[in-house]
Amino acid sequence: MGIRNTFDRMIAAREKQAQRFVNGALLNLDDATLERGGFSRAQLRAQGASHYPF
Repeated sequence: MGIRNTFDRMIAAREKQAQRFVNGALLNLDDATLERGGFSRAQLRAQGASHYPF
């Protein structure tokens, strides 16, 4: 159980990190494009956003 739990937590952390990077990239788009994709700027900010260091 310990190894499985550790692995599940590691995967969950990487998924959250990936979602923050995607949200950061989406925030670079204009509002009209976000709306066409079904996103709102406020929603993306609330979910958290991060940018790649490049």
